[in-house]
Amino acid sequence: MTKLKLAIVGAGPAGIYAADILLKAERKFDVSIDLFEQLPAPYGLVRYGVAPDHPRIKGIINALRNVIDHGDMRLFGNVHFGTDITLEDLKRHYNAVIFATGAVRDSALDIPGIDAAHSFGAAEYVSWFDGHPDVSPEWTLDAESVGVIGNGNVALDVARMLAKHADDLLVTEIPDNVYQGLKASRITDVHVFGRRGPAQVKFTPLELRELGELRDVDMVVYDEDFQYDEASQQAVASNKQVMVMDRIMQSWRKLDSVNNAGGTASRRLHLHFWARPVEVKKDENGRVAALVYERTESDGAGGAVGTGELREVPMQGLYRAIGYFGSPLAGVPFDKKHGVIPNREGQVLETKSNQRVPGIYTTGWIKRGPVGLIGHTKSDAMETVQHLINDQGSWWHPEDPSDEAIPALLAERGVQWTDLEGWHRLDAHEIALGEAHESTRERVKLVPRDEMVRVSRGE
Repeated sequence: MTKLKLAIVGAGPAGIYAADILLKAERKFDVSIDLFEQLPAPYGLVRYGVAPDHPRIKGIINALRNVIDHGDMRLFGNVHFGTDITLEDLKRHYNAVIFATGAVRDSALDIPGIDAAHSFGAAEYVSWFDGHPDVSPEWTLDAESVGVIGNGNVALDVARMLAKHADDLLVTEIPDNVYQGLKASRITDVHVFGRRGPAQVKFTPLELRELGELRDVDMVVYDEDFQYDEASQQAVASNKQVMVMDRIMQSWRKLDSVNNAGGTASRRLHLHFWARPVEVKKDENGRVAALVYERTESDGAGGAVGTGELREVPMQGLYRAIGYFGSPLAGVPFDKKHGVIPNREGQVLETKSNQRVPGIYTTGWIKRGPVGLIGHTKSDAMETVQHLINDQGSWWHPEDPSDEAIPALLAERGVQWTDLEGWHRLDAHEIALGEAHESTRERVKLVPRDEMVRVSRGE
């Protein structure tokens, strides 16, 4: 029987789901899968891109753990594609490769002053509070007023993690350096800006509702943003999610009215709609001093147009949460405009000719862009895997597909890779760190890469 030896680059949800779907698929050949991950631990954005106070994510991690613990694949963590292992290496040892490297950079926002000191991309802050090993462990939260640009779930995650009191996160897995950083925060006001109206937001009801449940944080909305036109009224009436979110925000309006537009909490979280950022003003030291935005209005079709009215909100820090962007991979075609690997249903294409590249496939956000929830990667992977199965005639013919080849290659290059057994060691170590705390913490993440590798390798 023919055997498919497959490499998957990226051990986040996209890569793991692809492996699972392939192993369960109807096929006329055996399968051997190696997962390559540049971080010492698996799970990608589930571990390093989701706020720690989202317990439902644990269910996704449990599902991913069940897949990689099944014994049908190997994990090579702490391995950088392009340096530790190359595309030519993969061609020598595998029949095909699926790239599932996601999108971890922030999309750019081209407005004057966006390069100011203390103007950040959301991905940087998210990586910090999630304990990413390649981000500085220090994060200064000395601003009293900060802004968040964006009207999606990431923007709400960032706003919530800026407004939330550090002690309320002690039940989560946040690392100690993150707790100390948040504990020292001087923030009193968090302003969230979206260029469209309350009926056109990209949040989900759960994310929005969580904002109103923050201890000692008042929600502030503005009556002028809720003068709905016919398009907005139709959006509320026809979409259950929009209807629920409208009810939540309307309840905050009523509370504002009762409290005479102000509560008694020590922190406030403001939602500004119909606000298109146009400039970041700097102080004499080059730091963020204010955000200038143009007031927008409905175009009658679910979009927004400018009114020409400019407003200014003073602040000392700014976070843009307007989307993620993919990164190029050595030797692999890349679409610089969209931040994805060019492909047709997961089959990678040459950038200029659009001709299919044999043996190379892609799935997840690096395939379709950073849209959709984690669950969407399943259908994404199914499409890619089906083509991989059907393309048997164009698979690579590796010189050495033996199981011993990759460990020998990595050892020869001095790569300190981590494996599945090593992840189990790290997992147990983090759980033990959590148990050592007096608070009810299930785990405490280990942050420094060298420590993660040392614990994983049992050194």
